Amino acid sequence: MTEFASPSLVEVPATSSISTLLTDRAERSGDDAVIERRLTQGGPWQPVTARAFDDEVIAVARGLVARGVTAGDRVAIMSRTRYEWTLLDFAIWAAGAVPIPVYETSSADQVEWILSDSEVSLVVVETSAHAQVVASVRERLPLLRDVLVLDDGAVADLQAAGSAVERTEIDARRAATGRDDLATIIYTSGATGRPKGVELTHLNFVHLARNGVQGLGEIVATPDARTLLFLPLAHVFARFIQVVCIASPTAVLAHSADIKQLVPDLGTYKPTFLLAVPRVFEKVYNAAEQKAGAGAKRRIFHWAAKVAITYSRALDKPSGPSVVLKAQHAVADRLVFATMRAALGGDLTHSISGGAPLGERLGHFFRGVGLTILEGYGLTETTAPTAVNLPGLLKIGTVGPAFPGTAIKVDPDGELLVRGDHVFRGYHNQPDLTAEVLQDGWFRTGDLASIDTDGYLRITGRKKEIIVTAGGKNVAPAQLEDRLRAHPLVSQVVVVGDQRPFIGALVTLDPEMLPGWLSTHGLPSMDVATAAADPTVLAALDRAVTRANEAVSRAESIRKIQVLTTDFTEHNGYLTPSLKVKRGLVLKDFSTTIDDLYGSQVSVEA
Repeated sequence: MTEFASPSLVEVPATSSISTLLTDRAERSGDDAVIERRLTQGGPWQPVTARAFDDEVIAVARGLVARGVTAGDRVAIMSRTRYEWTLLDFAIWAAGAVPIPVYETSSADQVEWILSDSEVSLVVVETSAHAQVVASVRERLPLLRDVLVLDDGAVADLQAAGSAVERTEIDARRAATGRDDLATIIYTSGATGRPKGVELTHLNFVHLARNGVQGLGEIVATPDARTLLFLPLAHVFARFIQVVCIASPTAVLAHSADIKQLVPDLGTYKPTFLLAVPRVFEKVYNAAEQKAGAGAKRRIFHWAAKVAITYSRALDKPSGPSVVLKAQHAVADRLVFATMRAALGGDLTHSISGGAPLGERLGHFFRGVGLTILEGYGLTETTAPTAVNLPGLLKIGTVGPAFPGTAIKVDPDGELLVRGDHVFRGYHNQPDLTAEVLQDGWFRTGDLASIDTDGYLRITGRKKEIIVTAGGKNVAPAQLEDRLRAHPLVSQVVVVGDQRPFIGALVTLDPEMLPGWLSTHGLPSMDVATAAADPTVLAALDRAVTRANEAVSRAESIRKIQVLTTDFTEHNGYLTPSLKVKRGLVLKDFSTTIDDLYGSQVSVEA
């Protein structure tokens, strides 16, 4: 059994908590900015010093106490990613309570389950619409005392109510919170079945944050370190980065609540590092390709992309890029790369990517452009990162070595097991399921993986998603899906073939990218339903399938596809809030389509 371990760089005292990360920052560099925020949409970014933020956290925490929140109480936050989310998170911790994140897109049934299972007593929502969702299920939530609305002045109301509570009360609650206490319950987004409540302790976060500051110091602890959060703070990935920024001696954090405003926000805020999921980088690449248009400009873009990838690959060789390649790279930088970097703010040098495989092509492309993407791997149960590539220890195509303080191993069946102080303590109210995945100090991730001789990890799929064809071939669908989804026309892919004679796939089109793709290929405007049957579109998808198949054997390759006229989205229930496809639901609802795919005579040659 292959096993690798990375020693912890920082030990966490028993008295440490997430709150001590903030108080340490305020004491160490209280007059320096820790957050920048906008008071109005499109307005200037206003610095918030560490001391001012800590004071505001205490003021809101006093308000929570005035509202009857006691140590250990559960307080839910249902909002987009904004300054008040971080403020409330730290205020709830300061009050000795447990914040429960809820995706702002959650349905009434999901809200009811999370609030009831975690026994929430107070909810802070962003809008009146969110409040109405809670109200629709409130009669089935007997423990819920109150609902506050951010857009209706919830923060100011809490601060006003807290004026009657002594600050010493908050100091005492902070001091009483230790590393082994429950910090949060994060409900997994539920790709299968009801969301599970993952119990994470203060140790889980503090261990990762302090080791992250040390291990990723040249990214998150430089004098000019800045990041813009736009992923949901209800997800563990963004939550971890938020805590890392507070733990850093220098990092400044900002929030972008509207994905449509992300590019302008990047331009004005100018982050130096960013966290994102692979789909974001795929969109950036595809948008840049489309913006190049047709003809000579498109050929220049493709030439520059090839130069970027070749240049990045050369960086991994002892000899490095040749003189000729350096000259080509300099030309490509002036023609293409500088514009792309400017669109991302101009100062961005590193990004941390997780949630799904990025792919070597995109990894090398962006490094060649000047943005090094550090691909990592983690789960809610591991408080985010378990492995991550480091600036000086980068292997594109892997998710890196074990994070400091982490041990990893792969069992004979190929399943990845993880051990470390970042591993959760159990599933809320589910002792049997907890015992199933936590065994002998190891967490069974359910992911299939391999570890190379240098200790670098590759994730090859989910154990429960393995497809077994009628011929007995085991196929992990993730690699094929990720490669095919990189095409600008493709939005989502679900590989099928369990107990079937060969592998097939359901493909949805990206409605945002479709118009530009049609234009650059000299085709008339058409809707998704028409495009799904267009011969030129189908031929392009056939070629994309052929390229995707290059990564697997003939027996594992996609032979037929079916292009759907409906995309998989969170709104129609086929995507989780973290943008994972609900595979089981797709297979159930599109069973007739899958049957037709295998009955069809139309195939993709691989």
